Amino acid sequence: MVFFGLSLTAFVGTFIGVVTGTAGGLMVLAIMAFFFPPAILVPLHTLVQLGASSSIAVILRRFILRATVLPFLTGAVIGATLGAQIFISLPTALLQGIIGAFILLLTWLPKFATMGTERNRFAVVGFSATFLGMLVSATGTLIAPFVLNASPERRNYAATMGALMCISHITKITAFTLLGVAVGAYTPLIVAMIASASLGSWVGGRALSRVPERLFRAVFRTLLTILALRLLWVAARGSGLF
Repeated sequence: MVFFGLSLTAFVGTFIGVVTGTAGGLMVLAIMAFFFPPAILVPLHTLVQLGASSSIAVILRRFILRATVLPFLTGAVIGATLGAQIFISLPTALLQGIIGAFILLLTWLPKFATMGTERNRFAVVGFSATFLGMLVSATGTLIAPFVLNASPERRNYAATMGALMCISHITKITAFTLLGVAVGAYTPLIVAMIASASLGSWVGGRALSRVPERLFRAVFRTLLTILALRLLWVAARGSGLF
């Protein structure tokens, strides 16, 4: 039942992530957290999300904003290297609070997501998302406002998010491998969840073309705001304020 349930979760989460622009990976992470300890959860979730991200990137490859890829890759490699060394020492509650506040800032004050040149912005985003992702895994919401502001339309957004998240996941997996994290015992589950996530990407990609642009962006900003407020709430509880 757990095997089937997590496979279904991968499908639903990926579909939601493609159609709404966010929240899918975080939903999958939240459900997986019921069954796996943190040391296994983050690398396992990273592998599953790699399958989801790569499938949507392939399906919508002609819509990828290619100018963002190389700067993001450069930042991601540096972020994974440093994150594997030092980030684990930072308080999780503090990290969640910073990310939540940052997402709200970028979502509702979009000029902050367009400061500087596109090349420099995506190098910094690649570093930050991969660095933070070494601990919290689901950092797509951090990347999302930048990609949205760079995207002429929703298919550019979905394709570019898929490509950039692939880069972030691959660099994180490389770092976890070098740290000696082993998830081989979960190979059947990983394969099943990746297959389900790929199917979710395909179905979501077909549905995406039928979603009105204004509705997509309204739902996107609403979900990002809810996720950011949730992060701030969790951070406040974790730090003992409530």
